[in-house]
Amino acid sequence: MRLGTSTEILGRRFGEGEAVRIIARAGFDGIDWDFSCMEFDDSPWNGENWWQYAAQMRTLVEENGVSVLQAHAPYPTSKGEEPYDSVALERIIRSMEAASILGAKNIVVHPMKHLNYVKYGKLLFDKNVELYQQLIPYCERWNIRVCVENMYEKDPNTDLIFNSGCGMPEEFCTMLDTLNSQWIVGCLDIGHAALVGVDPADAIHMLGQERLQALHVHDVDYFTDGHTLPFIEKLDWSSITAALADIGYQGDFVFEADKFFRNFPAVLCPEACAFMEKTGRYLIGEIERNSKKANIG
Repeated sequence: MRLGTSTEILGRRFGEGEAVRIIARAGFDGIDWDFSCMEFDDSPWNGENWWQYAAQMRTLVEENGVSVLQAHAPYPTSKGEEPYDSVALERIIRSMEAASILGAKNIVVHPMKHLNYVKYGKLLFDKNVELYQQLIPYCERWNIRVCVENMYEKDPNTDLIFNSGCGMPEEFCTMLDTLNSQWIVGCLDIGHAALVGVDPADAIHMLGQERLQALHVHDVDYFTDGHTLPFIEKLDWSSITAALADIGYQGDFVFEADKFFRNFPAVLCPEACAFMEKTGRYLIGEIERNSKKANIG
């Protein structure tokens, strides 16, 4: 099982090129390339020569002995207003092509969540089916799969978190089964599941090996979207790793735990990244140990 982590915070603090070097030196197998910077018009990925930049980054990745395991499209996917929604879709599609140039085979695309899920859940579901169907021809063109992610919302009055698109594993499964395409698979965000009251292990079991093809691994305290390193907050990593072993998970183990880096001085970030890599290897080891026990049993 390959181990990767996101470029998001490291890329913003040090630049994307240096983020690649830090991740490679830390010992990771690969990278989850974060395109969230595309929300800013001056991002190199939005420029006229973006494809040249992509080629340069691909070369840098290869020179550092790693690979791009997966990518993350810019978000939010929609706000229910123009011109934002049209521009967002254009940038999502561009990020898919860019990710394919970088060598990624998976890219996470958030479902739309601009409507209140409690009132408009069915409408959102239908709109998201249309969205992902619209992306399939680009998947075929660039040989890259789109990963649907489970999401949450916040009440604007209370700031409390509640379920959103694909937040419940039943709906997540229904979405993937409705789309019924080899190009559309599931990325379970471990923390998001916990935030909406779902045991991540239950979500893993319900999704199963065929649907679950990618992960966003991070820890939460059940109140905020922590995106920090496992064992810092409250999730049960023994049950999570056991569940991944139970289903015979075949994808990569990818951290989206970048907030772990946020408060470290720059000089300590490479060491923090190396510790993140060590934590990832431990968790992969737990999955493998559980798999061996199951096979022996």
